[in-house]
Amino acid sequence: MLETSDKVLKITPMRDRVSPAEWKARVDLAACYRLVAHYEMADMMANHISARVPGEEGAFLINPYGMMYEEITASSLIKIDVKGEILDKPSYGDFDYGINRAGYVIHSAIHEAKHDVDCVIHTHTWPGMAVSSLECGLLPLNQTSMRFVRIAYHEYEGVALSEEEKARLVADLGDNNAMILRNHGLLTIGRTIGEAFNAMHRLELSCKAQLAAMACNSPLHPVPQAILDATYQNYQPNVRRPYGVMEWPGLLRMLDRRDPSYRE
Repeated sequence: MLETSDKVLKITPMRDRVSPAEWKARVDLAACYRLVAHYEMADMMANHISARVPGEEGAFLINPYGMMYEEITASSLIKIDVKGEILDKPSYGDFDYGINRAGYVIHSAIHEAKHDVDCVIHTHTWPGMAVSSLECGLLPLNQTSMRFVRIAYHEYEGVALSEEEKARLVADLGDNNAMILRNHGLLTIGRTIGEAFNAMHRLELSCKAQLAAMACNSPLHPVPQAILDATYQNYQPNVRRPYGVMEWPGLLRMLDRRDPSYRE
């Protein structure tokens, strides 16, 4: 019988049940959950980060609805397909965790439409929610936010429970790797988990910096459009190394020093 203590949820190990490629994806995705918690971008058990399962068309990994970000492990993740069917999951002892409907709708929409995307991150941070509620949206006030000069926007349609919203989510995202969900939160995607996390970390910083500047009740200093456009171009994939390549190993080392249990 699996045990659930007051502090630790005992989960059936999954490493021997999946391919080496899937296990690596599981470890990296679990790390991403822990990093989002570490950088205070989590909303308890709400929100989701998903990752495509290598070599399995239409399959992706997502969090069990009910677990905190700080306790997500490689084995705890649930494998589902783009139709919402659960393909595999561990035993959680006394709990029978499933997936969140809104998480499935948002993430499956992108994974089904964009086969080059391996990871999708969605957050409800206070800076992200605040900027999503401003008519001006995200302003290019500093070098970091200039990376998102052409960020996408998606109008709020209520809790994302309808399959009909999928097409509009994908259409609004377009070719962008970041989107502000109006009156809701933030979303980033990446060709790797590290790339998606890098985008979310920088987008979160951009929102915080904007709110801090606006709170000063002083005129904001504009940057000429030509400089904005040139800076934006400097951040594009065709002119620099992929995001996440350099920092991801360091982030994993940080997690391993703090708590390597995400690898279980």
